[in-house]
This record gives sequence, structure tokens and C-alpha cells, in this order.
Amino acid sequence: MNTNTAAIEPIEEAESALVKSGETIQLITVTIGDEEYGVDIMEVREIKAWTETTTLPNTPKFVRGVINLRGAVLPIYDLRARFGLGLTEPTKLHVVVIVAVEDKSIGILVDAVSDILIIPKDEIRAVPEMERSIDEAYLSGLVTVEGRMVALLAVEKLFELENET
Repeated sequence: MNTNTAAIEPIEEAESALVKSGETIQLITVTIGDEEYGVDIMEVREIKAWTETTTLPNTPKFVRGVINLRGAVLPIYDLRARFGLGLTEPTKLHVVVIVAVEDKSIGILVDAVSDILIIPKDEIRAVPEMERSIDEAYLSGLVTVEGRMVALLAVEKLFELENET
């Protein structure tokens, strides 16, 4: 038993040193269908179960409505719809990730939260330019983790509503 602990400690110490040096980024990964997206953990304020929203008139299709979260009214964005993939049919298994950028907060409706990752910053790759349904303006990079590709969300871009209907 001590052997296992001794083997784990150097890895944890090395990861801790990388985190303290600022050479890594911590991500919470969320899923939309089979796709996985990473959100900087420093932007995440809360993760909560799906609850019905109050719809507002004249809002883009990807804005599901608003919720009251401890006195604050927050818009809820349907990430699937924001990416032009149709509206999510939320169930009690769906979750809302509350994120904050600068002085704004929104909830992002996703299928699930799947993992917490620590990624060396030098492993983040640029998003290649190509035809795809998800606007690259919403992505800040790509990273490969254990054989799977994780697209990093540019959360601040999700707030931009101009020219959206």
C-alpha cells in the first residue's frame, strides 16, 4: 500500500508544480451528443441540474430563457442550439453550467459534465480553418486527451448577441 502512495506522490507533486507555475490550464469538460468541450475552470461558477426557464420574447433561438439563481436573473443558452445543431430536448439528466466572464454570467445547457482535466498549455492547438457546423469563433483551441479530442470553448464569445436571431 505504501508503494502505491509513493508512486502517486511524485506525479501529484509534478502536476501541482505545473499548476502553481501557470503552465497548465484546468478544464471542466462537457458533452453535447458525442462531442466534448472544455471550459476553463476559472470561468465556472456553478453546475446545477436542469430546471425550466422563463422564456422571453424576441430572443435568439439559442436563448432558452432565464432563471432566478439566488436573486440573480441569468440567461440560459442552449449550447447545442448556439452551435446550430437544433434545440436540446432537456431531461432531468441535463445540466446547466453557470459561467462568468468579466461582469456577466450565463448558464449553458449541456448534456452532461464529464471530467476535470489539467492540460499543459503547450499542448493546446489552434482550431484549423475548415467547413463545420460550429463557428470557430466559439472555440479557442483543441487538445488531445487520452486519444480523444476536446474543443476548448471561448466562453466570452457565447455572450455576443449581435446579428443573432
